[in-house]
Amino acid sequence: MAFARACSVALVGVEGVVVEVQADLEAGVAAFTLVGLPDKSLVESRDRVRAAVANSGAQWPQKKLTVGLSPASVPKGGSGFDLAVACAVLGAAERIDPASIADLVMIGELGLDGRVRPVRGVLPAVLAAAEAGYRQVVVPEQTAGEAALVPGISVLGVRSLRQLIAVLCDEPVPEEQEPHDQGRPDTMLAGLMVPGAGMGTGIARGSAQGEGNRPDLADVAGQERPRKALEVAAAGGHHLLLSGPPGAGKTMLAERLPAILPALTRQESLEVTAVHSVAGILPPGEPLVSRAPYCAPHHSATMQSLVGGGNGLPRPGAVSLAHRGILFLDEAPEFSVRALDALRQPLESGHVVVARSAGVVRLPARFLMVLAANPCPCGRHTLSGAGCECPPAAVRRYQARLSGPLLDRVDLRVAVDPVRRVDLMGQGGRGESTATVAARVREARARAAERLAGTPWTTNSEVPGHELRTRLVAAPGALLAAERDMERGMLTARGLDRVLRVAWTLADLRGAGRPDASDIAVALELRTGISRGAPMTAGTA
Repeated sequence: MAFARACSVALVGVEGVVVEVQADLEAGVAAFTLVGLPDKSLVESRDRVRAAVANSGAQWPQKKLTVGLSPASVPKGGSGFDLAVACAVLGAAERIDPASIADLVMIGELGLDGRVRPVRGVLPAVLAAAEAGYRQVVVPEQTAGEAALVPGISVLGVRSLRQLIAVLCDEPVPEEQEPHDQGRPDTMLAGLMVPGAGMGTGIARGSAQGEGNRPDLADVAGQERPRKALEVAAAGGHHLLLSGPPGAGKTMLAERLPAILPALTRQESLEVTAVHSVAGILPPGEPLVSRAPYCAPHHSATMQSLVGGGNGLPRPGAVSLAHRGILFLDEAPEFSVRALDALRQPLESGHVVVARSAGVVRLPARFLMVLAANPCPCGRHTLSGAGCECPPAAVRRYQARLSGPLLDRVDLRVAVDPVRRVDLMGQGGRGESTATVAARVREARARAAERLAGTPWTTNSEVPGHELRTRLVAAPGALLAAERDMERGMLTARGLDRVLRVAWTLADLRGAGRPDASDIAVALELRTGISRGAPMTAGTA
């Protein structure tokens, strides 16, 4: 009997579990048995591994072969175990030294000719290996940069099984032709990630475009109030509803929001990159996501595509792909009611728990949601003399598609009026640029981070209501207007907390130590749409 073991990683959502791949050779009829809760794609690795070993110049053992994946209780799937299975078999056959692979984590798919192909989820897999105490990993050459993001890990990128065998046996490493496919399994998806393109996945990353090619906020004609609401949303991480007729600039405003958000921190970048790696949408040559992602799914998206799902273990949905970034739902009332209401839980908790027959997965979902909506099916309901022919009942049904519990979680609700001719022709003056607004947002975020240092929260939108009412209190008498609205039933308890959060953001934008009555008035106006007499610039200048 001969025995060898290697290691690989099984992904459960965006979290990895180190798996020991054990190979055992015994005398008997030649057979290959794979055990340890593998799925169909992993069972198929038997034929891939056998062909890859033979075509790499090594002899396949003609004995009874059993390969076990431990722990057996963890579901395992995908082709990323191929490399570890091949090396464990060669170790058991004594083609390579079993001791050289015992503590080596290997991730990669094998082609029939022995080439090593990239797989999804390399970054979370290597993070899991590092947390388990492993210090050496072998990955496909195309994903070596992604694996190298994990500190304290020695990464070996290989093009073929032949190269890995030569390295492990201290033999001359053969030259291999550079692979034609430099990307990963979903390179085609990455090529469609352009904000506002209205095609493909609707997923985009802020770093996918050069600084000079990003849409500028100065291009927006007029719309002073929505522009200020956009700035408040970026500074505090507040959810935003833009409502108005078609052509008023709702989508144009939303597409300019990513550029005014601060760059991601190192920890946030790793979180976002891990999710995008599992989804297979990291563009080649960009192993680390450094800018806030932007995800704009089409209104025909299903509930599973928004929150996550799929056959077997759930895969990340739009809310997870927008983690630490923006989820933009254009034509929000056109989404299914079930899909919209499924967003209520992640909006509060910052994560989503998806249960399927294969297991339960917890996926990160701390995003800034922007909704854009028309006032009625034809979009002309609020325009005087525009000839809206929608019956009142149809208008009510259309607006009711955004449920009360969902809207209660939206901090800012702003009407986007039609653009005036004087603004469209440039006679009203050009608005502030993205760079100017982004600088104020960075300063406001820095003030909030200093105030929240030592707490689990980083933005005002995350602070619980209890903290706002006990420790982070507003100026004396500032809450009188909000308390009156609550007594009249215009505000819920959750609504009051959100008004306080927005007020803190307004105070941060103007450099104040804490919010006063004018900040509360502006926050109430941004939430209810009812003017309180305080100028909008009072909280944002």
